[in-house]
Amino acid sequence: MAIRSARDFGAAIRDRRKQLGYTQGELAEMCDVGTMFVSQLENGKPTAQLDKAIRVANMVGLNIVLQERR
Repeated sequence: MAIRSARDFGAAIRDRRKQLGYTQGELAEMCDVGTMFVSQLENGKPTAQLDKAIRVANMVGLNIVLQERR
């Protein structure tokens, strides 16, 4: 899936979280972030902290790979 915006990233996190059966609160606790952060991340807030966003992606088993566009 190509991620072109914060909204795309958040949707990917939300979809994967739901596949795994986690609530936002459970995921937040596992990642040592607040529930509000997970909610804002999933809703595409463009100012989400990158380090926390990466931590959440890793926790739900998503790899973040940067590739040059061709």
